[in-house]
Amino acid sequence: MQADTFYDAVGPAAFATYIRAILLRDTGSTLSPFHAFIFLQGLETLSLRVERHVENALKIVDYLSKHPQVEAVHHPALPSEPSHTLYKKYFPNGGGSIFTFEIKGDSDTAKKFIDNLAIFSLLANVADVKSLVIHPYTTTHSQLTDEELLDQGIRPNTIRLSIGTENVKDLIAALGAAFEAIK
Repeated sequence: MQADTFYDAVGPAAFATYIRAILLRDTGSTLSPFHAFIFLQGLETLSLRVERHVENALKIVDYLSKHPQVEAVHHPALPSEPSHTLYKKYFPNGGGSIFTFEIKGDSDTAKKFIDNLAIFSLLANVADVKSLVIHPYTTTHSQLTDEELLDQGIRPNTIRLSIGTENVKDLIAALGAAFEAIK
């Protein structure tokens, strides 16, 4: 016999069971007081960190867009990008620390560049406080067909960067050293 209500199923523990079975499933668990404090500490400095992410990203976009070993850079701050007009309208102070670029060469060139890139962590997540790099063609999007990859703007030589809050001179030096390693 199937119970029609939580009370029919578990009696006096109905409310606790409902919270565990439904609310936690739908909304997630409740933070402990300590973790709530840590979360609020991070939230209070979020705007400063985002400013640093954006500032660093724009300097790296500029560096990469002028680099002879780079085929293309895709960030909405660049006038050549289709979303540039919207970027200027909605992000007057800049926005976006995650972008892609195509290195001159093929998939192996991109992987060799990533393997020689210091400071940047090889991770698939984005928007971390530390700078990240990934080769989407062989990792995050590898389940797609070649046609789907191209439709998404992902080529064998595409590299995705998520720029963190480190010193931008260090990040640019790391990029420069990785380019030197693949010459």
